[in-house]
Amino acid sequence: MGQDDKSQQIDALPLFPVIEPYATGYLETADGHRIYYEECGRRDGTPVLIVHGGPGGGCSPLMRRYHDPSRYRIVLFDQRGCGRSKPHAALENNTTWHLIDDMELLRRTLGIENWQLFGGSWGSTLSLAYAISHPERVRNMILRGIFLMRQSEINWFYRDGCNWLFPDAFATLVSVLSDDERSDIVSSFYKRLTGTDRAAQVEAAKAWSRWEATTLSLRSDPGRARAFTSESYAVAFARIESHYFVNLGFFGEPNYLLAHVDRIRHIPARIVHGRFDVVTPVRNAWDLKQAWPEVDLNIVAGSGHAMSEPRIVSELVRATRAFA
Repeated sequence: MGQDDKSQQIDALPLFPVIEPYATGYLETADGHRIYYEECGRRDGTPVLIVHGGPGGGCSPLMRRYHDPSRYRIVLFDQRGCGRSKPHAALENNTTWHLIDDMELLRRTLGIENWQLFGGSWGSTLSLAYAISHPERVRNMILRGIFLMRQSEINWFYRDGCNWLFPDAFATLVSVLSDDERSDIVSSFYKRLTGTDRAAQVEAAKAWSRWEATTLSLRSDPGRARAFTSESYAVAFARIESHYFVNLGFFGEPNYLLAHVDRIRHIPARIVHGRFDVVTPVRNAWDLKQAWPEVDLNIVAGSGHAMSEPRIVSELVRATRAFA
C-alpha cells in the first residue's frame, strides 16, 4: 500500500457524534505534576488512548469523535504542562520518558491490560516511543502525520523548506527575532520563551504558535489561528514544543525511532498521512514504511497535516472501524 487516496471511490466517513466524558480525573505524579485524563464511550469497550500533538497541544473535544463510542473505551489525557494538566507550561521533569511513564501510570490506574494508540504529529512520535518501550501493552496503532523527531525535520520547518511555501508567514515568524538570532531560530525562540521578560515571552509564543497554525492545513482557518494565539495556549504550546525540539525529544541518539522499530514490527498499525503535509512531510512516513514494511501506509491526496481535514477524517475513522 502507499498509493494516493486509495479510497477515493469509497463513501467518505464522518466523525462520530459529540459525546461527553463519563469520568474525569487527575493523576498525581511523584515529581510534582498533575495529569488530567478523561474517559468516554463504552466502559467495557476496546480501550484506546488518544495521544495528542505538539508537544504542548493538549486534547480537544474533537478528539473524542474518531472512534465509535458504542465499541470503544476512549481515554484522553493532557500531557505534562499543557491543556488541563498542572502546573501550566512547566518544563521541569518534562521529557518523552516522563510522558511514557505517565501513560503507563494511567494504564495501570484504569486497569487496562493493553490498548490501541491513536496519535498524530508529535502524538505519532510519542506513540512510537511508548510502543518501543512497552510493546506488550499495545494491541494496535493508528498514526497520522508521522514525525520522527529528526534534526532534518526540524530544519525543514524552522530553517529551510516550509518557508519556501509560506515565505510571508515565515517572515512574520522571524520578525520578532534580531538578525543575529535568526541563525538558529529554534534556540533563539527557546531562549525568549524561557526568559524572565513576560512580554517578550508572550510575543515569541504567539509568533511561534501562529506559524504552526498557518501551515497545518491546505485551507486557512482563522478560528485555529485565534485559538493558537490565545496567551494561555500559545505560551504552553511554544515553551513545551521548543523545549522538546532543542533537545531532539530527549532520545539521546539520532534516528532513535527508526533504529528501534524492530521492537514493534509485530504490532498491527495503520498510518494516515496527507500528501501535501508541509509540517511533517510525507517523506517521514515513507522512511518509517521502509524500516517497517508490515505497516499499512495510506498517503491521502489533497490533504495537509491537520486531523480535521475531510479526507484525513474519513481515513482515520475508516481505520478505527477496521480495528474495532
